[in-house]
Amino acid sequence: MLIRALPEFLAQRAIVLYTAAVLTIKKLTKTMGGRTLLREAEMTINWGERVALVGPNGAGKSTLFRMILDEDQPDEGTIERDEYAITGYLAQEAGEPTNETVLEIAMSITPEMTDILRTVREYEAKGELDNPDFAKAQDKFTELNGYQLEPKAKKILAGLGFKQEDFKRKACEFSGGWVMRAHLAKLLVMEPDLLMLDEPTNHLDLLSLLWLQRYLINYSGAILMISHDRDFMDAMIETVIEIDPDATQLISYNGNYSAFLEQREKIYEQKVQAYRAQQKEIKGHEEFINRFRQVGSKAAQVQSRIKLVEKIKKLDKPRALRKPFKFTFPQPPRSNQKLIELEKACQAYGDKVIYKDLDLTIERGERIVLVGPNGAGKSTLLKIMAGIIPVDSGKYEAGYATKLGYYSQHRLESLNEDNTVLEEVMGCSAELREEDARSILGTFLFRRADVEKRCSVLSGGEKSRLNLVKFLVDPPNLLLMDEPTTHLDILSIDSLVQALRDYEGTLVFISHDVHFIRSLAESTYHITRKEDDSCSELTKYSGGYDYFLEKSGLDDDRGAVTAD
Repeated sequence: MLIRALPEFLAQRAIVLYTAAVLTIKKLTKTMGGRTLLREAEMTINWGERVALVGPNGAGKSTLFRMILDEDQPDEGTIERDEYAITGYLAQEAGEPTNETVLEIAMSITPEMTDILRTVREYEAKGELDNPDFAKAQDKFTELNGYQLEPKAKKILAGLGFKQEDFKRKACEFSGGWVMRAHLAKLLVMEPDLLMLDEPTNHLDLLSLLWLQRYLINYSGAILMISHDRDFMDAMIETVIEIDPDATQLISYNGNYSAFLEQREKIYEQKVQAYRAQQKEIKGHEEFINRFRQVGSKAAQVQSRIKLVEKIKKLDKPRALRKPFKFTFPQPPRSNQKLIELEKACQAYGDKVIYKDLDLTIERGERIVLVGPNGAGKSTLLKIMAGIIPVDSGKYEAGYATKLGYYSQHRLESLNEDNTVLEEVMGCSAELREEDARSILGTFLFRRADVEKRCSVLSGGEKSRLNLVKFLVDPPNLLLMDEPTTHLDILSIDSLVQALRDYEGTLVFISHDVHFIRSLAESTYHITRKEDDSCSELTKYSGGYDYFLEKSGLDDDRGAVTAD
């Protein structure tokens, strides 16, 4: 989405009159569903500033984005963008795929360019290259610097994981995640003055995420993002703005996300100390008043103290900061040494061979992350381990004492739709207390009313989170997890990390959350397609994520392009 896409885009960018702020919010008040999200809130984003908008789910982050984009209106207050600023927005979902090619999406930075690309493609498809309208479209393409934009668009698409043969494929041939990458490429080609990103890392594999992170570090415009990826924010953010649901304010902190956590903790401690000091002062005055109220010689002093207490502006008791929830999960039964063994395993989808002669052994106590580009076969390998996808040939064997659990963000059929959320969790373990069940459900974003919902009415995200809770309260001794942090906020991710650190079983997982990987992985298995695309191959690294990056050399720039 673009706001104020200028007709003479590239020319105008050269003469933009820069002011101090690209976005200014003054005294903004917004109420939704009878709840005040913001009251007289203020925020400023300067040109070139990198800002993360944080807050618990439901605090109003997406609502604020909609108001900035003029898709919703505040009840009171103003939102002002610099009149020369171009705003670009990447939503979490791209909508229905179209017949545009990936390259056309990346280059369609203005409506005029979109029309020209469509015209050129139509005449090329008809073979009418001598048509005067085709010649006019080509001239206009040249006038708008299309031949300069095209190489840049291709480099950015390559950085985001597209192959050269993908550039001219239609968007409708790709999954929603790949279409989102094409729209992200479009924004990076356009280089808006204010780049607004809503969970930009959701659909990226690790290598594409690394590339995007490096690209945005060098980005010349201002960035405002919503993200649950702690490491991503730490690498590039210089200001954190928190939506405080208690104060209904926008509170600004200097530094990245980790610095924000430290500052917020210090501010909370200062508020607690100030509150305690005031309460001690008030208590001292009240004790004096109660002690000498009936003593005539002290009457003047008592009245003075009464007036003093009345004049004191009472501080509210600070609400405790929300922190990761610690729960002692039952430990799984002990497994045999070898949990899964694959020998000369082969698997294919039709004519496309995924694995050929794959040898792999998963042993007790290992903590393995599977990494690699999307489509290389990470999820397929996890499903083979889980016994969901049978191997076409070769050996697959699970240990006799292996109690296997497979968590997929798409696996929803294991829920009893007639049960409430609370009943579903309580049925997993006879030893689980209702109080603990409600607490862990709250940690994974099920509020008080939510636990009484029937499973049949839950959203896809809620069902995924409920399945995750079920695994944690009755864990197997081999846990296979595919993107377990999807649909979780940062504190819920921290709670999950804490739970899995205490887990004594074996863990194999796929994730694009670098903080999650760094916290848990002790070995890294890199899965890629061979150069001749004959099958996927697996390379083992006996170390965590940073060791893998160092030894593989994959921390180098992909696509060799940075923001101008």
